[in-house]
Amino acid sequence: MRRLSKFDDLICKIDTGLKTLTKGAFEAKRDLPQADESLDLSKEESKHIAGLMRINHTGEVCAQALYQGQSLTARNTQTREALLDAAEEEIDHLVWCETRLQDLGSHASYLNPLFYGLSFGIGAITGAINDEISLGFVEATEDQVCKHLQDHLEQIPEEDIKTRQILEQMLIDEQEHGDKALEQGGIEFPWGVKKGMSLLSKAMTSTTYHL
Repeated sequence: MRRLSKFDDLICKIDTGLKTLTKGAFEAKRDLPQADESLDLSKEESKHIAGLMRINHTGEVCAQALYQGQSLTARNTQTREALLDAAEEEIDHLVWCETRLQDLGSHASYLNPLFYGLSFGIGAITGAINDEISLGFVEATEDQVCKHLQDHLEQIPEEDIKTRQILEQMLIDEQEHGDKALEQGGIEFPWGVKKGMSLLSKAMTSTTYHL
């Protein structure tokens, strides 16, 4: 099999980016968590849950962009493959969030193209520094995602089993990705850096909840 050049790889990244931003372009490998659909949510509850799921969907869009950017500039093949494997696994999350938004009669964030571009750039920069920083950034990012998911689970009504099952499985997967990143040689970022990342993530969540 012919080894892809950097240009070929970049074209593949662009293709993946377009698919990530296109509704219905991906299919999940794992079945969507199933639950009783007879739940009667109020208009306010549906709107709030949709806002939370829009945040989670945008988070998965950003995750795809980060992994693609990092894998483009990764120093060694093992790190590159690990990043692409994680990105592949998280496609399920992207599809699940998109499907739940449709169930709730809502939509993905209109700002996703902007966040994808920014995240891809950040991923490419961290990957270019070195693999240890790049993998450490994965762990720090997944740590932020897990905190968001835990917060959202506290806000989702207990009777909305389907949404809760999606978020609970996402939480398990994200924790595993963070742990693997450290096992593969990533450095754990100090508290101050993670705090700064948390503040930046709030800008994303506050806008995508509504838009």
